[in-house]
Amino acid sequence: MNRSAMVALTLCFSGMVTAEPLGLLDRNGSFVAIEPYAPNIVRVTLSLEKDRVVAPAGYGFIANPDAKGWKHDVAASGDIFSSSALSVEVKVQPNPGPPNQMQRYFAPSLPPVSLTVRKPGGETIVEMSGWELAPHTVNGEQTFRVGASFVAPSDEHYYGLGQNQEGILDHRGRTIDCKHNYDAPAGETVCVPFLVTNKGYGILWDNPSGTTISAGLQGRTSWQSKVGERVSYFVIAGETADALYAGYRKLTGVTPLPPKAAFGYIQSKARYESQQQVLDVAAGYRRRGYPLDIMVVDWFYWTRMGQLDINPVDFPSPATMNKTLNEQGVRSMISVWPRFELESRYFDLLASKGWLLKHADGRPVDGLPIRSDRAGALLDSTNPEAREWFWGKIRDNIASQGFDWFWLDETEPDLVPDGYFYSIGTGDRYRNLYPLVHTQGVAEGSRRDRPNKRNLILARAAYIGSQRYGNLFWSSDIHPTWEALKQQVTTGLNFTASGLAYWGNDIGGWQWYTPAHRSEHKPLVDPSDARNVVGNYDDYPELAVRWYQYGTFLPTMRAHGLRKETEVWSYGKEAETIISRYLKLRYTLMPYLYSLGKRTYDTGAPFMRALFMDFPSDPKVFTIGDQYMFGPAFLVAPVTEQGKESREVYLPAGSDWYNYWTNEKLAGGQTVTVAAPIDVIPLFVRAGSIVPMGVDVSSTATPQSLKEIRIYPGKNAEFTLYDDDGVSYDYEKGIGRTTRLKWDDKLGQLSAEGDKGVSRAVRELIKIVR
Repeated sequence: MNRSAMVALTLCFSGMVTAEPLGLLDRNGSFVAIEPYAPNIVRVTLSLEKDRVVAPAGYGFIANPDAKGWKHDVAASGDIFSSSALSVEVKVQPNPGPPNQMQRYFAPSLPPVSLTVRKPGGETIVEMSGWELAPHTVNGEQTFRVGASFVAPSDEHYYGLGQNQEGILDHRGRTIDCKHNYDAPAGETVCVPFLVTNKGYGILWDNPSGTTISAGLQGRTSWQSKVGERVSYFVIAGETADALYAGYRKLTGVTPLPPKAAFGYIQSKARYESQQQVLDVAAGYRRRGYPLDIMVVDWFYWTRMGQLDINPVDFPSPATMNKTLNEQGVRSMISVWPRFELESRYFDLLASKGWLLKHADGRPVDGLPIRSDRAGALLDSTNPEAREWFWGKIRDNIASQGFDWFWLDETEPDLVPDGYFYSIGTGDRYRNLYPLVHTQGVAEGSRRDRPNKRNLILARAAYIGSQRYGNLFWSSDIHPTWEALKQQVTTGLNFTASGLAYWGNDIGGWQWYTPAHRSEHKPLVDPSDARNVVGNYDDYPELAVRWYQYGTFLPTMRAHGLRKETEVWSYGKEAETIISRYLKLRYTLMPYLYSLGKRTYDTGAPFMRALFMDFPSDPKVFTIGDQYMFGPAFLVAPVTEQGKESREVYLPAGSDWYNYWTNEKLAGGQTVTVAAPIDVIPLFVRAGSIVPMGVDVSSTATPQSLKEIRIYPGKNAEFTLYDDDGVSYDYEKGIGRTTRLKWDDKLGQLSAEGDKGVSRAVRELIKIVR
């Protein structure tokens, strides 16, 4: 594909307008563009070609440049671009002149560029020390390896970059291979190239090809992308972490408020083989009095991969099944794959239109040689016509049967595009793009054709901007081990630190553990009445209990797996008693949770938060990855080791903390050993918190009134309580019930403004923790 066509496609996709940047500089043949988007956001672009640096940002970005409040000054040292929040200096580079003998050997191939970003007080936050544009050929295309390097202070720490499951929070000293990889050794990796620091800035890298980031190694942080003709990145600065996420939101789009059911419990299994099984499981929850919001129909409900139909033998009347579920207050989600077997009814049509991932000669790619389970061709979702066709078939063949929402599996995608071709160019150039465009088609189609029903998509990969399509993300097909559970904590924290708030995992793990297993310690939960499910994995019921405890405090609470059974009652009576208690706690906290979702819609900030976000003045938190904040109130410290009945918890400085279970008040800035018997997850509440709690309900389809408004005194506090119909898009029009709660700690009084019903009931609902 030629350059002009690529630029045109980028313009068409992003909706951005080409405009002359605030600054377009020539540094001895290196063109540099400085392009503000807000007082605290600036885009830097470098190339050897002028038209490259004035072209708009690529896929995932939706904002237009905005230089309001910025000015350009020329000083002896170079060009300075400044606003009330930032200054960017591009220094003058001396005329290189003829090289001496040493320089002939060591001279760089590119004219150097020196660029520094500072806060208004002069403090340097970003110093670019070099850039790269190295020619090579990739998949038959003459292109460049592109990159940039930045000075890395010794006390700088790094977070985000999507999903990496090695179990380490701080990326400092690590090299991250930023690309979607289902087969990554520790679990699927997902590339969202947004690197957030503890120094009040983040870098958002504008290149969808495979990218390597080495963070804080040998005094520098380097980025290197496999395919490109320019270096393009954004610097977002802010005094708080939330200011960085507001910047990400501005550049890449709003995170919608999911339907309220998404905050409830989601029951899945690989797989329910018939509609009767689905109905029986849902009835089992209702019969036992356990809350449930969504039942999931996983893969192979179809007659053949790519048929986009429903097997009438096992699902004779899916519309009736969904009607029955809805009558019980339960919604449904169904898995839809972008894979088409050679013999499926749509394969020839898609192949003839060029709507499949293809070889250089145009032949569809049919599976991959490295895995026998990957037969079939991949829908080319980079093509908008293919996306529209796909949604039309989902709408007519599946949604028409009453299914509420869709699970778009293998969005990384499984058929790795390296060496192949999309309609827009090589799979290498657009290596990480697929999860953005694939979910885009379903999200936009659903919004258009079902205007009164909030979209919801379950997806296992993401890219810049994926949050704006109503995606819930999960960590893919993880193992059912204590090691996997422990790694999930840091995995999720870096994912949400990348600007995508809704993440979860398969509670209990997706794979099944087949090797001979012996528990390290005596199991804390009796496995004897669960042999049909756990076999000889004696400590699995204990693992399930700990996983459900952790899952209670995730943005998405969903069980899944290859086990014979995955329901709450599957792991024995002792486990069921504990798990069901946490399931009910999840619904007790629904007013708090749903309000956090509205806050994320308004601000872009995640509500599952690594500690560096809320305690930037406490250096002890910068590398803590086994505990986190869940909204402004809760400090969660999951137990992830078998046989443990206590654990150490660090209480961040700057606040007092209440043990949620005992109400004991402790000072911050210390590490405490906390009792954690099998029915307890260590949980603390920050002093100066307001936590609204609801009455028991069987699902979010039932209106939930407030049971109490719990106050944890010690500081003044505010909380915005929000509620609405939980289904429609009316919240976007400001239609909903908002109550602003304020706690005056000195007076010991709670006031409420907004919703009249809550305001009148405050005195009866308040409970002050002592």
